[in-house]
Amino acid sequence: MAPTSDREPAHGREDADGTLWFTVRAAAAFIGGSPQTIYAWERRGHLTDPRHDEHGRRIYSQQQIAAAHRTARSYNPATRRRTA
Repeated sequence: MAPTSDREPAHGREDADGTLWFTVRAAAAFIGGSPQTIYAWERRGHLTDPRHDEHGRRIYSQQQIAAAHRTARSYNPATRRRTA
């Protein structure tokens, strides 16, 4: 992963009700990861029901991306808390 200063800023598109929407590339920048991470979340079912922008690209809301990020982290043994 690139250092924070080398990453492009994450720019979402805001709709009329204030929801931010991100393309796969912008979503990856938003989480500080790569587009491959977003594609993996799609394959695993963490991200479902994308909308499509005027160019036919999949877009996800900020809430969808944040929920997928939490779900992916909960499945990662390195980020789980021990209960014992």
